[in-house]
Amino acid sequence: MKKIDFKDLILFENEDYLVINKLPYLSTLDDRHEAQNILDLAKGYTPDAQVCHRLDKETSGCLAIAKHPEAYRNIAIQFEDRKVDKIYHAVVEGIHDYKDVLVDKNLLANNKGIAKVSKDGKPAQTYFKTVKTYFKHSLIECKPVTGRLHQIRVHLAYLKSPICGDETYGGKPLYLSELKRRFNLKKNTEEQPIMQRVSLHAYALNFKGVKGESIEVIAPYPKDFDVLVKQLEKNR
Repeated sequence: MKKIDFKDLILFENEDYLVINKLPYLSTLDDRHEAQNILDLAKGYTPDAQVCHRLDKETSGCLAIAKHPEAYRNIAIQFEDRKVDKIYHAVVEGIHDYKDVLVDKNLLANNKGIAKVSKDGKPAQTYFKTVKTYFKHSLIECKPVTGRLHQIRVHLAYLKSPICGDETYGGKPLYLSELKRRFNLKKNTEEQPIMQRVSLHAYALNFKGVKGESIEVIAPYPKDFDVLVKQLEKNR
C-alpha cells in the first residue's frame, strides 16, 4: 500500500477527537505484516492519539481517535454503556425486507479468530434495516448494540443474508457478469469480483464530546464500495 497522508482521511476534528474514514486493508493497530497502521499514522499527527475502537482490517469507514486521555476516557465510558451509535452498510445476497429486525444471538470466537452463534458465547445484538433492494441483492443498514468479533457478519449469515465477498461466513464474491446481461470478458483474462473484500462499510458514528456536545459523522463510501452500489443501481 502506498504511503498514506493521514490528513486526507480526516472527516471531523476538534481539540479532543478525530474521526477518520479508514481505508480498507489498513490495520487499526500495529500489524507485523504491514508498514502502516492507523495508530502510528494518528500518533504522527497528534502524539497522544489513542484509537477508541477497532474495525476489521478489510472494513472501511468511521473510526474515532482520542487526542488525549480525558477524551479517551469519555468515549470509553460511552462504549461501555452502549451509548455510541454505529451504523454500517453492507451489500448482502438475496432480497430482504428488514424493518429494524433484531438478531439477539450469543457469539463465540475460536482461537483462529472465527466467530459463530453459540449459547456458550457472549451476548451480541444487532439491528438490521433494508436501505434498498436490487435484482438479487440488498443494501442493509446494520446497527450493532454490542461490539463482538465479526458480529455483523455472523448475524447476517444467521439471517441467511451473508455479506457479498465474505467467504468466511458463506458470502460469495460478486462478479459483474452476474449483473450485466451483455458482459464480455477480454480473451485470456480471468474475471475479478467487483469488490475484492467483504462488502461492509462503517457508514456513521454518533457520540458525545467531552463537553456533552453531539458529534455525528458520516463516512462516504470508498471507491470499491461506491462502484459496487452503482453497478447494482445500473443493473436492477
